Order: sequence, then structure tokens, then C-alpha cells
Amino acid sequence: MYRMNLSDAFSAADLPTQGSNRGYSPEQLIKSFWVSLWCGASCFEQTEILREDHTLKELFGWKRMAGHKAYQRYFNKFDQATNQRCFTNLQQWFFNNLSFDNYTVDFDSTVLTRWGNQEGACKGYNPSKPGRKSHHPLIAFIPVCRMIANCWLRPGNTAAMSIFIHFLYDTLEKLKGKKVGLVRADSGFFCGEILDELEKKENQIPYIIACRFNARVKYTIIRHQTWWEVCPGIEIAETTYQADTWTKPRRIVMVRQEEKKHANAVGKKITSGCLFPEEYEADKYRYSCYVTNMALPADLIWRNYRTRADSENRIKEIKHDFAFDHFVLKDFWASEAAMNFIIMAYNLISLFRHTLINSHKKPFLKTIRYKLFAIPGYITSHAKGKTLKLVLGVKRRSSFIGIWEAAQEFDPKIMGST
Repeated sequence: MYRMNLSDAFSAADLPTQGSNRGYSPEQLIKSFWVSLWCGASCFEQTEILREDHTLKELFGWKRMAGHKAYQRYFNKFDQATNQRCFTNLQQWFFNNLSFDNYTVDFDSTVLTRWGNQEGACKGYNPSKPGRKSHHPLIAFIPVCRMIANCWLRPGNTAAMSIFIHFLYDTLEKLKGKKVGLVRADSGFFCGEILDELEKKENQIPYIIACRFNARVKYTIIRHQTWWEVCPGIEIAETTYQADTWTKPRRIVMVRQEEKKHANAVGKKITSGCLFPEEYEADKYRYSCYVTNMALPADLIWRNYRTRADSENRIKEIKHDFAFDHFVLKDFWASEAAMNFIIMAYNLISLFRHTLINSHKKPFLKTIRYKLFAIPGYITSHAKGKTLKLVLGVKRRSSFIGIWEAAQEFDPKIMGST
């Protein structure tokens, strides 16, 4: 963290300051909160564990360690305007230091079940706990580097596409200086207003969005006659489609997978009572459909969209490894601030994997914690200074030393290069 000049980034972010002279500095609170997450804390109370770790305290140069109430009090200083200002500055700093450009951005939402009466916790769509209150955050993923560009907390009774256009422009602002080459989203964002926004001349962002299977889309798919086989059991076709609320027709790509020939067929079944002869054949397939403004061949559109499913893995990762759904406060904007700091902690671990571990295998935080972070150690003092001594097996020392040397050579000006 020192080599990345985080202190300068925090100063430029205009974070809320402490009112008391005895209060912890914002920089220490954020760093210690991140370290708590990386060490396995899954709620505010579990951040207390670090208070007894004198080695970590000495490594970071902290005179005393914050308790869980200190984090809660500090996050309660954030309001909507503060969140917008601080996290825009921090995300712009982070992504402007990444050498990679021309991003694909995947948009998705998730449901966070709540067990209290926090602000914004409402009854809405909740597949895991029907009838329970929840929050429904909207998240923007960058799949190529396994990072997250933006996150907004929303009440639990909002639809997937709610405030999406404002969120899109905020994401573009956080990625200022970088090109967004493709936007992908699931059927929850299948809306003419969103498509019009992406096609505006000042934006002109290529997109692939899954179609919602309403009656007209189903009818268009079933009545289509010309299908081309791309591999055994999978056929593809394309046509134009215009909903009643659309100002113009748009290109759609249709895929059908025969269940008997393709064991892992994905998509939706279309059953409409078999009113026409061609509908008898429809029962054999599972269908997918995508709307796009790209001129790529239909099979490449389908193959490109398939990788969007990785965003579901990122959601699972931030929930299971970073307790994304457990750090919640009474105040709505305080909860959003905690979520965004968790997102930044996740991005830093992704950067760590890319630059220092640099393996074709991308280990989860639990694996990194077990192999690299959870190592007993202590600090000794002598005439020449202080020495960190680690209890590390001989077989593991070479890999650990390699990562340590890579960290010393890490150049923050080309963060993210491999």
C-alpha cells in the first residue's frame, strides 16, 4: 500500500475528517478496515481481532488500533454527496493507474437479505429468503481484470433497471480517461430507454443485452424458420425486432439448444399450447435471445455474451470472501460507504493477484489468506533496526520470497500490467 501512494489518494479524495483530536485518522481507519477484511473479518464486531495483533500494528506504524465502533462512527459521517465525491475520486485514481484500456463492462444486480430495520431495507424480489427485507445493489464489473468499477446501494423493492441510466453515466465518470468498448447486461436491463441511451451519438457504446421473453419475443423466435448449426445440438439465427415502445427495429440474435443432443443445454423453454405446426418442434429446445447494435457475426455475439456469466462468480466472491452482505449500518448512505470500501479492498486483492501472484489460476482470498497472510510472525529490535521473523516451512519459502521480491519491484505507475 505504501508503494501505491495511497496517502496521496486519500488526501485528494476529500474524505470526511474526524472532529475529535483523539479520533483515528481516516487513512488509518480505512487501511485497518481493509486489513480486517483480508484477515477474515465478516462483520464489524470481528474487526476487534486486529486490536490484539501487535505485529500488524508495528508493521503499519499505528500507535493504537481502532475498535469496531470507530469504523461505524466514521462510516456514519458519509452522506450521498460525500459518497459520490469520495468514491469517484478514489476509483478514478485507481483505474487511471491501470495500464489496461478499452474495457468490457458487465452490469448486474444482487439481493442482500437484511434481518433488521435498516434504511432502504424493503420487501422485494428475494429468491433465497422470500418475504424478507433486502437491499438490491447495482454493480458494474470489469471482467478482463476481475475488478469492480462501481456500486450503488438501492432499496430492496427496486427493479433491476431502476436508475440504471444514472448509474451508467456515473460508471463512465469513474472510468474517466478509459474507453468502454462493450456493455453487457442480462434481461433485467432489456428496456428501450436504456438501448436509446447507449445508442446516442455522444455515447455510441456497443452493447449486448439479453432479451426478456415476453409474448412477442417468443412469437418471433418460434416463427423463425432459418437456423444454422454452429455445433452439435446448438443452432443460431438472427432477425430484427421492434417492441411497441421502441422508436426503431433492432438486431436480435437467437440461439436454441436441443436438450437431447446437448446435455448441458441452457436457456428457457417456450411452450405456447402448440397452435401452429412449427411449435411442436419448439418443445425440443431451450432458447436464448440477445439484442445488440454490433455488426459481428451472430455466433460471435453469442460466444461473447456467454463470458458475462463470470460476473455471478464475482458476486459470490465478494459475498463469501469479503462479507459484502454483512457490513450494514442503520443509515443507508453509511451502508453504501462500507460497501464501496469493501469493493476497493476487493480490487486491491485482484491487483495483488495480477501483479504479484500472476498465475493462470486466480486464487480466492481464502486461499491467499491461508497461504500468504495467515503466517505466524513477530518483530525483533536490534542495533540496526527491526526485523520481521516469520514461521514459514522450507518448501514454501521460495514462492513467498518470489512474491516479496516482486512487491519490491512493483511500479505503481504501471499498476495492472502483467
